Formats: sequence, C-alpha cells, structure tokens
Amino acid sequence: MHRRHFLRAAIAPTLLAPVLAACRQAPLVAVSGAEFIGSATEIQRSEQIRRAGIGLGWTMQEVRPGLVRGTLNLRSHQAVVDIAYDLRRFTIAYVDSTNLNRSGEMIHPNYNSWVQRLQNAIVAQST
Repeated sequence: MHRRHFLRAAIAPTLLAPVLAACRQAPLVAVSGAEFIGSATEIQRSEQIRRAGIGLGWTMQEVRPGLVRGTLNLRSHQAVVDIAYDLRRFTIAYVDSTNLNRSGEMIHPNYNSWVQRLQNAIVAQST
C-alpha cells in the first residue's frame, strides 16, 4: 500500500469518530407535567412509580416523599433520573449518565426512548 493511502486509512477513523458520535445524539427530553390516571395516595403513587421502573429494569430509590430516583444500567451505559410527583402529576428529569454521549442538551437517542417507556409504564401503573 502506498504510504499516503496508508496514512489516510489510519487517520480517517480518528477524524470520523466525533462526527459519528454526533450523529447518535438527539435533544435531551424531559417529561414535565405528565398526569396519572385515577386517584391515589402519595404512598400509592410512589409504589406505582417504583413498580413501573422495576418492571423495565430500573433500580428505584425513594429519596424523600415526592421524589424517586431511577437508575438504569444497560451494558456499559447508565442513565439516572429524578421522578418528582404529587397526587396528580409527575416529572422525569435527567440527573446523570455514563456512555450516552451527553453534550449540552444533546444525548444518545436511547436515553429518550428509555425515559418515554418509563413514562408510559408509570401512567399504565396508575390505571
């Protein structure tokens, strides 16, 4: 192989890595004001959130009344969210992540789908 072609072949993956990583990003999504279905006590709401998360593989920890922290570990990836709630509504907010290409308000699109599934599961638990 000619030296110039060899150098191009060796350097190209290094130059493309940031571009490819950027392609695997989407705007960070937060769930705000999602509504529970039906009525329940604060303890029941906490249990609904915990059951929903555990059913999807999240580790759920009650931080205090009205706040549950969820952690999802998949392979080498980790997502951490806070789920604040009252009797009628809940929010899911980003806290931290590992190996999800977070850059400002951008993150790997899998994070958004994990949060969307968590939101859907929480609502389903409240029916």
